[in-house]
Amino acid sequence: MVSAALEAPGIRLQVAELLALREAAPRTGRHRPATRRPGAVPAWAAGAGMDLREIRAFTEGDDARRIDPAATARTGTPHLRSFHEDRDDTLLLIADFRRPMLWGTGTTLRSVRAARLLARCGWQAAARGASLAAVALNAAGVAVVPLGGGMPQMSRISHMLANRHDQALAGSGDVPPLTEALVRAARLVPPGAEVLVATSIEGVAPADEPALARLARRRRVRLLLSLDPLETAPPRPALPIDAGALSRIARLRPFDSTALAQRLRALNVNLETIGDDAG
Repeated sequence: MVSAALEAPGIRLQVAELLALREAAPRTGRHRPATRRPGAVPAWAAGAGMDLREIRAFTEGDDARRIDPAATARTGTPHLRSFHEDRDDTLLLIADFRRPMLWGTGTTLRSVRAARLLARCGWQAAARGASLAAVALNAAGVAVVPLGGGMPQMSRISHMLANRHDQALAGSGDVPPLTEALVRAARLVPPGAEVLVATSIEGVAPADEPALARLARRRRVRLLLSLDPLETAPPRPALPIDAGALSRIARLRPFDSTALAQRLRALNVNLETIGDDAG
């Protein structure tokens, strides 16, 4: 049960606001061929992989760049080499609702800003026919919406995100590691999927890096860093800081993502920042 004091916009994540983001998703009426993955909804294959599917005779309309020189020389007629698609249009959303995300000095909490961006990306993916899954992490553990497709799937994800955020606001306890969510995520989506991880500056600990690296193998992982206005544009005057019996005067500096970006790049993970609700 969420306290009435937390009902203000930007603090409590409402299902209605996530569902309303559907209206901003682009509409598409283009037919998309089905992927090779059994049970997948029709989706656009993003590219060819390395696994050979067949060598066949060249026909009009085929891509001449796929002609196989050896088969062509052996048979005397043009032959084409084709591969299985390496990527399905699959998107996994990972929302960090642990304590460091439940904080903010502007109009929204870090967690709310991150969830809104994840929802925007999810609705856009649903509109183009992608498969979707989601993971949310809070003090109570990990919640999962398994892979599915269509607007109803994104609606289920929106409800899960709002419910888990309410649970995070009302709950307490130790902060679980991100590793648990990353391990579950790797089981949810196939190679070639895109993964969005929305977290905070404190979100990825060194102990989480092996699991993050495993998730990023043959997947496109983007870490979305939710930054507070205090982190992007801190006040210029020096501020008093009290910690028990200790007292200091300190001047805050804007967060520099260079070191974190380099650390993540070594794991095959791209870093992006969320500075406001525009994403």
